[in-house]
Amino acid sequence: MRELKLRGDLVALLIADHRMPEMNGVQFLERAMEVFPGARSILLTAYADTDAAIDAINIVDLDHYLLKPWDPPEEKFYPVVDNLLDLWLAADHRAVLETRVVGHRWSARSTEVREFLARNQVPYRWYAVDEPEGRRLLVSAGRDPDGTGADVARLPVVIAPDGGVLVEPDDQELADHVGLRTTPADAFYDLVVVGGGPAGLSASVYGASEGLRTVLVERLATGGQAGQSSRIENYLGFPDGVSGAQLTDRARRQAAKFGAETLTAREVAGLETCGSSRLVRFADGSAIGAQSVILATGVEYRRLQAPGIEELTGKGVYYGSSLSEAVGCDGRHIFIVGGANSAGQAAVYLSRFAKSVTILVRAESLTASMSHYLIQQIARIPTITVRTRTQVVQAHGEEHLERLTLQDSSTGETEDVDAHALFVFIGAAPTTDWLAGVVARDARGFVLTGPDLGVGAEPVKGWTLDRQPYLLETNVPGVFAIGDVRSESTKRVASAVGEGAMAVMLVHRYLEKL
Repeated sequence: MRELKLRGDLVALLIADHRMPEMNGVQFLERAMEVFPGARSILLTAYADTDAAIDAINIVDLDHYLLKPWDPPEEKFYPVVDNLLDLWLAADHRAVLETRVVGHRWSARSTEVREFLARNQVPYRWYAVDEPEGRRLLVSAGRDPDGTGADVARLPVVIAPDGGVLVEPDDQELADHVGLRTTPADAFYDLVVVGGGPAGLSASVYGASEGLRTVLVERLATGGQAGQSSRIENYLGFPDGVSGAQLTDRARRQAAKFGAETLTAREVAGLETCGSSRLVRFADGSAIGAQSVILATGVEYRRLQAPGIEELTGKGVYYGSSLSEAVGCDGRHIFIVGGANSAGQAAVYLSRFAKSVTILVRAESLTASMSHYLIQQIARIPTITVRTRTQVVQAHGEEHLERLTLQDSSTGETEDVDAHALFVFIGAAPTTDWLAGVVARDARGFVLTGPDLGVGAEPVKGWTLDRQPYLLETNVPGVFAIGDVRSESTKRVASAVGEGAMAVMLVHRYLEKL
């Protein structure tokens, strides 16, 4: 029965003889009902076991007991079974086929696992460790044999639809466990796209659709920062807006339709040139080769530097829009740090759940960093407050975030406020250290391309061809950069998608001259 539980199967009816070896019928039903409390139950008894039947009614809320023998079964047995099955079917007992996650509400790794599954469009159900069903799953998985909670220090526990169990999995283990591809099908490709945001997804779609053997490599989940957006309202062709998750899912399915591979939870650690081929090396030491590479690694939110923030990250402090935490904000006081579009979109979305949402910005207003349509939306939502010239100087809490200390930068005065969650959107930094010594970058780490590589008529450092680099090409021939990771790029989804299509056109031009 525990194996059935782990697989997500259902048990509708339990029929137990009272006189069995090792345990009697009442003992069996008592333990079985802990695993499947919604199952109906029948105890088979002899005339001498009447007291056992009464005990079963009191102990396990027995539905029916049958005296042996029950001949003829058409009159005494089958009608009872039919009736109990009808009662069970009348309730909602749909099978749970999703991945199930059992964890602690304020566990940083539990939060990361939920975000990983949500952003990779993997259906899952969340069970808190202190809930009855969460406890039952842990018992079935052998993580809490006696049901006392003594063996649940290592969380989360992830249970796949086939019943497999993982304890505190890393991202690659998790990806393998839920059926995401992590291993390339080939050793060499026409095009490797590094990064799965809108730019990388666009390059994968256009590369594969135009006949290039294409593989997309993503460290965490496709969609990038745009994939975490609750609603993008200024993207061409979607007058009612589209969520980042919807846009990402459509793009991913579109790329797969044309034959592009997608590798998830694979971190790229190096780029090497081997004659006319390019080698993309993974953090585990393995590598894949390609004729061309497109860098679309995007950016990451900068870390907020204030006492208490690091300790409470994942426990009430989140970077980006952690949509899996939105429902948990119901009726709570939420704070958002940042004044760009991503912060505004998160505020509008979270205002559906939270009692209050406060946007904290160091600037004089939102006008310099946020789109006008978002500023107008925020002004129309009474539960959203914008506090300018304000910054977080400390976070407080034991197991989770409880309070924030805010400072008015114009007066220096501080104030403590109750806070259930803090979402941080404070600028972005490229993740390009792995390109050091190979690909030219600007002082902030963004990748230089095309005209930005040269100064006047000076030759491009490291360039070996007679021609000048193409518009989106780096100082390494055949290696292109697109989207937010590119120096001086326009930080918009539409421009990222356009650069993805343009880069594939330039890849074709490059390959024609090899």
